[in-house]
Amino acid sequence: MPAAVAARAAYEQGKFWEYHDKLFANQQKLAHDDLLRYAREVDLDVGRFESALTSARSRPVIDADAAEAKALGATGTPAFFINGRYLSGARPFDDFAQLINAELVRLKIPVPPAAAAPEAPAAGKGGG
Repeated sequence: MPAAVAARAAYEQGKFWEYHDKLFANQQKLAHDDLLRYAREVDLDVGRFESALTSARSRPVIDADAAEAKALGATGTPAFFINGRYLSGARPFDDFAQLINAELVRLKIPVPPAAAAPEAPAAGKGGG
């Protein structure tokens, strides 16, 4: 929860993605002092950031997101929904392609030829 609150605090200052990247790169270091250090590293107004971090103002938004994820059955990240169909976890490209193509077929939308053809493996090719 502290990392989520910190990310919202960074969002309030227009630096969500920069801060997100710091959190993602340092998933084992999310103590209060770490969160403040990352705020300094991405040039946030640290006083404003710490005020947002210690207040409860972002908690309702975070709680609502968590409740929606739970209601949809998403219990971890990453979680993907393709036309309402759920894919959980980091998945290979082919898993997405198969699900998307199945949805296109179900909806009677032509699958583009390039999407239907399996990709040739890059390993073992000559040249280059």
